[in-house]
Amino acid sequence: MNGSPKSGSPCIAAAMRAASRRLTHAYDEIMAPSGLRFTQFNLLCELERHASNPPSVSELADLLTMERSALGQTLRPLERAGMLELGRDERDGRRRPILLTTKGRTAIANTQPYWEQAHYKFIEFFGIQATEGLRGTLRDIAEDPRLDEIFHEGQQGR
Repeated sequence: MNGSPKSGSPCIAAAMRAASRRLTHAYDEIMAPSGLRFTQFNLLCELERHASNPPSVSELADLLTMERSALGQTLRPLERAGMLELGRDERDGRRRPILLTTKGRTAIANTQPYWEQAHYKFIEFFGIQATEGLRGTLRDIAEDPRLDEIFHEGQQGR
């Protein structure tokens, strides 16, 4: 390491968290005129992707790799704003699917151009190949179950 300000901690998790905070802040700034923060927009888009089989809070937390309590903090203002609602599953009355409302779909449509602007600024800066490679690596980190296995090897009985 050369001691430059960029050298920082060798910890991958710390670097990812710092990058995530910085990128989220940049997206939030560009998306501000829409009235939605990046995290809210991402959540609404995930609900739109699963509209044919709406997830419950627990299922959505798993899809987004989030803690339920953190998800609840993001859901509440969207529910109060009428962008989503908790429904009732006809087959299982205990299950409460999260339903995207017309107002939520309109919010997605109104916010999409701002998200695209932020997205294309990132691509313009880093290039399409680097962006696609980074996205693939990050999806692997978020979704590959083998990573959990590696981190839990030898942990039984502790």
